[in-house]
Amino acid sequence: MPPVSRAAVVSHGRTRDVSGALKRLRATAALAGVELLPDDEVDGADLVVVLGGDGTMLRALTRTLDLAIPVIGVNFGRVGFLTSMGPDDLEAGLARAFAGEYRVAELATLDVEIGGTRHVAINDTVVAGSTLGRMIELDYAIRGEPIGSLPCDGLICATPAGSTAYNLSNGGPVLVWGLDAAVLSFVAPHSLHVRPLVIGRGSDLVVRNASPEAQATVLIDGHAVGDLEPGADVSLCIGDRRSRIAMLPEQTFFRRYADVFGAA
Repeated sequence: MPPVSRAAVVSHGRTRDVSGALKRLRATAALAGVELLPDDEVDGADLVVVLGGDGTMLRALTRTLDLAIPVIGVNFGRVGFLTSMGPDDLEAGLARAFAGEYRVAELATLDVEIGGTRHVAINDTVVAGSTLGRMIELDYAIRGEPIGSLPCDGLICATPAGSTAYNLSNGGPVLVWGLDAAVLSFVAPHSLHVRPLVIGRGSDLVVRNASPEAQATVLIDGHAVGDLEPGADVSLCIGDRRSRIAMLPEQTFFRRYADVFGAA
């Protein structure tokens, strides 16, 4: 990749936690001759540097979705699977990135439509019961073909980037970065037979709230975007836009997977 001239900085907002890291980042950028931009000037950057965890990475990836600007992360969060380096590697890792020594993974997103409004999911879309502890019933169809109706606590539709988040905690399979696919997994299904399902591009999904009375909520990347009254539905498909995660060359998907989720 070409050397970086301008980099925007996005942090998780807890200044007391990253103030020291910001000073280290400024010093590293100065040595490399890189101009640092605030997070409200992301569109003028060659690279976005995130100081935070996976939530901050998602925020930066969403903001750069239409800009084709890669995002590289230094983990100041908890899991940090989407980041490329830990706090101790900030200087050395970012010096390499500023010199152009990084690669970019382009990852599938989800287009979501609810109530006539369109959204984009970087990580996942969740349909869950609006009342904690109250089961809902969901119908789902793929490519217009009904698959079934299932009492459950909810359904997760995750991208490859999101397959290592809620989907993984729920027992769903991990999708390797680069796959043009999404995975469906039900949350606490009232069934002995239901299993997660991996779908590819063109396998449009419609999920309908088949509960006679219970309301459901649709969440995109952890944020509620609308409610599903009984009989209402939400449509999902693999989108055309791609999120762009920058990684140091040695930080492959499998290296990250082993480091974060592998057995000790």
